[in-house]
Parts: sequence; C-alpha cells; structure tokens
Amino acid sequence: VTDQAFVTLATNDIYCQGALVLGQSLRRHRLTRKLVVLITPQVSSLLRVILSKVFDEVIEVNLIDSADYIHLAFLKRPELGLTLTKLHCWTLTHYSKCVFLDADTLVLSNVDELFDRGEFSAAPDPGWPDCFNSGVFVFQPSLHTHKLLLQHAMEHGSFDGADQGLLNSFFRNWSTADIHKHLPFIYNLSSNTMYTYSPAFKQYTSCWRFCQFLIDTNLISENIMIAPRCAKSWSSCSVLNADCICLTEDLLQLGLRKLFIPNGFFH
Repeated sequence: VTDQAFVTLATNDIYCQGALVLGQSLRRHRLTRKLVVLITPQVSSLLRVILSKVFDEVIEVNLIDSADYIHLAFLKRPELGLTLTKLHCWTLTHYSKCVFLDADTLVLSNVDELFDRGEFSAAPDPGWPDCFNSGVFVFQPSLHTHKLLLQHAMEHGSFDGADQGLLNSFFRNWSTADIHKHLPFIYNLSSNTMYTYSPAFKQYTSCWRFCQFLIDTNLISENIMIAPRCAKSWSSCSVLNADCICLTEDLLQLGLRKLFIPNGFFH
C-alpha cells in the first residue's frame, strides 16, 4: 500500500535513536505501509544517513516550539514544547491516510488494522482518560487541517504547552462524538506512576500492540541508550557508535549501564 504511511518525528539526534528502534520494530512485524520520519535541521548528517536505511522518506521540516515554559514546567517535561513540530505531519498530502507514532513507541505486533480507523483516532491517556494520548493517532493529511491547527495554536495555545494539549482542544469532541475513534489502551500502552491496574497489565499481555518507553538523555557519550517504560520482555534496542546502528535480541549484551523499568511490573 503506497498511499498510506506510518509517520514519526525526530527533533534531534537523541530522538533519532528512538525513531530507528520504532522503524525496525515496524519492519519486523510484516510492514505493508510506507515509513516516514520528519526531522528538523538540528539532526546531524550521520543520523540522516542512518535514518534513510530504515525509513522510505526522511523529510526535513521547520521546528515549532511552543515556548510555553509555565505549562511545560507544570507538566515537568520542558522538552515537550518542541513536539508541536509534529503538526507538520498534516502536510504529507501525497498520502491518503497515516498513523503517527511518537519516537518513544515500540511496536509489539502487526498494526495494519489501524488504517481501518478514521481521523482522529487515538487511545485514552491513562492520566485523564477523557483526553487522548497523542503518542499514537490516525489522521488524514490535509493542508486545510494543517492551517487550522496552526491558527488554533496561535489563538488558543496549548493547555499543557505541548502537542497533546493542543490536539485535545482542537479535536475536543473526541471523548463523546464517536466511540470507533477510541483506540483500545493496548495501542498506546504505558505505565502510570500514579496508578496502574497491574492485574490487567498481566491479563492482557498477549494483546499489546504498542509500548511507550523512555529515552535517557543523560547517557550521551559513546552510546545512547533507549529503554522501555514498561515491558514484560524487550527484544531490541539501538546504540549509536561511530558509523552504525546495532540491533540485538539481548539487552544485556549491549553492556548498557542503566535500564529503566520504573514501576517494575514485569521482569
């Protein structure tokens, strides 16, 4: 299928690592759509070359920063202001339908069925289920929608300073309009540090489709580590060295210095 695509965003070299793991995990599960990564001018030439080995299209876009430091400080995620850059995904009008995936998601099985959903389909956010989580969503590229989103950003801003607040206020009828646009939680699985229903995590393990993970920005040296936010088992990760990306089945073989599984549900 050449007129549909999975799309992600990497605003710097660190998030390129997550994008590479995401791209590889998609290809390992019988990928049938195109793979597209949006990058900003901050991405190095080395990472651009490596991305081109995994993605069908590597497209440079301008950086959009909300600069909403008050809301971002309240969220305790100051880096998320740059995520407004993902609004550029609506400009990919050579595709009829796309699925956007944050660079910190890992695909656990084939997810082609997402393309049967319409715009705007997303999974509920575990912290406030009447809002959707913008890490995984189905959309239809449109320059008109892109213009309206930018206008909405200018006039109303974002209640969290990032893309999730903006998109939830723009698609404000998501919670009540059409239940078919509510993706099950298995399509954007994450552990919530305040509350998680652990028995359900264990009961529905075999149904998982995506898992969100964390990128440790403090480990920027010879290797850059990516580790899952929640996982029963984790089968691949990406390490950047001088000239290659190395994927492995065994996380321990990489000699990484720290593994984050914050709530310790599964080991």
